[in-house]
Amino acid sequence: MTQKKQTRSQIKRAAIIEAARTTFKALGVTATSMDKLAEVAGVSKRTVYNHFATKEALVMTLMTDLWQQALSQPSEPYDPNTPLAPQLQQLIRCDIDYIQSEEHIEVSRMVIGHLFYTSEMQQEIQKIIKEETAILRWIKAADKDGRIKVDDIEQAQTHVQSLIKGQCFWPLIFQIIEPLTDEEKDQHAAEVVKVFLSRYQV
Repeated sequence: MTQKKQTRSQIKRAAIIEAARTTFKALGVTATSMDKLAEVAGVSKRTVYNHFATKEALVMTLMTDLWQQALSQPSEPYDPNTPLAPQLQQLIRCDIDYIQSEEHIEVSRMVIGHLFYTSEMQQEIQKIIKEETAILRWIKAADKDGRIKVDDIEQAQTHVQSLIKGQCFWPLIFQIIEPLTDEEKDQHAAEVVKVFLSRYQV
């Protein structure tokens, strides 16, 4: 299928976002000026402001774009005819890959270091966490099928995410650990599945 041609405005917006991605990483958000962003993007400063009123808006755009990319990735739906553990383990393994990706860690550090406690960021995070993930869809389907019993679907997803991020995200954000190897990711995904199913499987 032929992709729709981008307008000049869309091309410039994409250039500004890419400039922010590279420049924020190299210099930090605070040290990056709108003039610098305009220079790197190859557009006027006025054009930058036309698309993004503040650097904070750019950081939030980087975060939401990354999250939308993750949500749009194809995933295997719940299968009522196969064992639960390998299904859930595959979904969790994909989640770990996303969480530990270089781009996700970089953007997360930007958000935590520059915006995390602002009211705008808290509102944006609330919007994002309400999006339906592959894991949440799977939990809903398995619960509906009667193979797990979940009283609070969102709390069950929070349990999974807490187990994943406790070892795969926060230690990496604060540079306590190196990114997990593929074997370590598989092991951690398997452990998360064991804990989750021991709590919820019928």
